[in-house]
Amino acid sequence: MTFRLPPLLTACAASALLAACAVGPRAPDASLPPSASGAFVSAPLGLNNDAVSTAEARSDWWRLYADPTLDGLIEQAFARNNQLEAAVANLRAVRASLSEARAGRLPTTNANAAYSYGRQSANAATIPGLPTTGEPLDETEVYDVGLDVAYEIDLFGRVGSTIRAARADADAQAAALDVIRVSVAAETARAYADACSGNAQIAVAERSIDLQSSTVDLTQRLLEGGAGTGLDTARARSQLATIAATLPTLRAQRDGALYRLATLTGVTPAQASAAARACVRPPQLSQPIPIGDGAALLARRPDVRQAERALAAAAARVNVATAALYPTISLGGAIGTTAADAGDLGDDASFNFSVGPLISWSFPNILVARARIEAAGARTDAALANFDQTVLTALQETETALTNYANELDRRAALTEARDQAAEAARLARLRFDAGADSFLTVLDADRTEATADATLAQSEALVTTYQISLFKALAGGWDQSA
Repeated sequence: MTFRLPPLLTACAASALLAACAVGPRAPDASLPPSASGAFVSAPLGLNNDAVSTAEARSDWWRLYADPTLDGLIEQAFARNNQLEAAVANLRAVRASLSEARAGRLPTTNANAAYSYGRQSANAATIPGLPTTGEPLDETEVYDVGLDVAYEIDLFGRVGSTIRAARADADAQAAALDVIRVSVAAETARAYADACSGNAQIAVAERSIDLQSSTVDLTQRLLEGGAGTGLDTARARSQLATIAATLPTLRAQRDGALYRLATLTGVTPAQASAAARACVRPPQLSQPIPIGDGAALLARRPDVRQAERALAAAAARVNVATAALYPTISLGGAIGTTAADAGDLGDDASFNFSVGPLISWSFPNILVARARIEAAGARTDAALANFDQTVLTALQETETALTNYANELDRRAALTEARDQAAEAARLARLRFDAGADSFLTVLDADRTEATADATLAQSEALVTTYQISLFKALAGGWDQSA
């Protein structure tokens, strides 16, 4: 339904409504849980001062490893990763939508120019009840040029809420880009570390194979000299084959890490980093990991910011839906000229204009508007629940990463001691065998224990680096808030 009001009445109505037209609910309170503002639980319980510090977490955490190869790979991933390129394109699209929404604050204009040539029906043009002349009317030309301008008075906040929703969408998409940057940085570092750890484990297996090959040669010489037995030789060969069987799996894991690294850095598997292929030790930290506190974590994590901005956008759209319950008020004007001859378009007699307010109100569809409000409110409730869950997940991931790191450090220390003792036991077993105090079975058992200890320690070294990277990822390193 559309109707017009006199200008004075419109002004009075606008003044009366202006103070009471903040429609729709405000955004739900997205405050953080009280426990999120304190220090992490696992830090004092599981990690010593040499492993972590309470300093603010770093965005460029990979530089703590002081590994130029790793620095270059992450820089390449940031520049060439396809997921990042797609996220950047999505951000551009959402920001364009924000510009479109902001244009709602500006007047809309419509320029038109028309020309028509024709003749009316004489019978249709005759006044009803009077006889027709029977003569056709003259043919006429009409020229018309005009400009229409309209501006919506945002009394009920529809335009403003639309802009707030679009701005929140843009902020959420920017946070989504940061989420991908965090993931790309962590996964690139992890793939590089896995490749290095794979080479380290392969080197351990090859040393064990060399040692066991010497043992096989020794048992063979003893057998040929009459001092050994076929049983000792068979056991030595069996142990050598068992160790050699681990090599294909380790090589496959190393190659898989290189191929992941190639994909992350935007190249084909055949172009995988030669430096990563030659790396023989996973990157090592030379200083404690700065972890900050819970409040700083939640302020820094882009997934939390993304969830909060999605909540703000949903709340703003409740306001947009609520504004549909109220009239739309616009101020408009039109100016133009109409003439039967193109040369007369500039004459005063051809000039026309109109100025006035327009109120439109589709109140028969109020049930539809209320249904849309209810749907928008439900989506806001879902966004609030998602925000709360994102906060809890962020804390859970960080605590889990801390405890995994703490316990693996303890495990590595114990495995280092076990490996050292196994090496000493193998040395003593050989001395006792050479002196005739023990059988060669004792030497074989000691060698097997040492090889197992070496392999397990190499696996733990790989896990330490993996858990370090998981902790850095949980701390949301990999993006620059000032960018």
